[in-house]
Amino acid sequence: MKITVTDAASKWFREEMGMTGRGIRFFGKVYGKTPVHEGFSLGMTPDDHPRDPIVAETKDNVTYYITEGDQWFFVGYDLTVDYDSKTDGPTYIYTDNGELDKED
Repeated sequence: MKITVTDAASKWFREEMGMTGRGIRFFGKVYGKTPVHEGFSLGMTPDDHPRDPIVAETKDNVTYYITEGDQWFFVGYDLTVDYDSKTDGPTYIYTDNGELDKED
């Protein structure tokens, strides 16, 4: 499991959310839908104090991370955070990383 943040997404987080020298936590939440989860969606929140991060990427002095408590949502996938100019916001791409195949 890993997080990749594109240059365009990093720029959006810095310019639109004022994220400089701070942190963004990604988490699974009830209700919604993703390409890989029915009934759950991805949430994100500014959080400068990671507790038990299981994966993190620092880009342009911002740390993007997932904590141990939200591992269930991301197991089996790598997360790419990109920017969507149509919605003027982040978009999330889930890539199968083969973790689930190893459990069999």
